[in-house]
Amino acid sequence: MTDNSDKPEKGEKSNWTGKAALAGAAIGSAALAAALLYASRRKDQAKKPTAPPAHPEDAPETD
Repeated sequence: MTDNSDKPEKGEKSNWTGKAALAGAAIGSAALAAALLYASRRKDQAKKPTAPPAHPEDAPETD
């Protein structure tokens, strides 16, 4: 039997899997950060009191 296998050794292993994992982690981190910013902004807007609607004095009358 031979010691040669179809699998590359650790030193010969292609590096694209490591790069893909790093890119996936970066995208996931960015998505999580965006979601947290969006949620906190929505919470801040919900706490703001809304101004009452403006009632102009000389508004046209409608039926």
